[in-house]
Amino acid sequence: MKAVVTVVGKDKTGIIARVSGFLYENNINILDISQTIMQDIFTMITLVDTTESRLDLAQLQSGLEGVGRELGVSISIQREDLFNSMHRI
Repeated sequence: MKAVVTVVGKDKTGIIARVSGFLYENNINILDISQTIMQDIFTMITLVDTTESRLDLAQLQSGLEGVGRELGVSISIQREDLFNSMHRI
């Protein structure tokens, strides 16, 4: 399954390393990534492939929320299908 991971919060060192490390540890492949800093707010949107992960979406969300708490940022994961269905007529 493809999914979109979003990260938003005050910029600090190590956000990308910690989030990508969590994804790596759970066999999740990063397909595309975009990040920017708006003033001192860090934002990142990542398209990932969870096919090889042994965790389901709820477990991934819980794990990413834990990483977010460690870093002081908000992290969420949503199925890519959600975004695709929003644009179907």
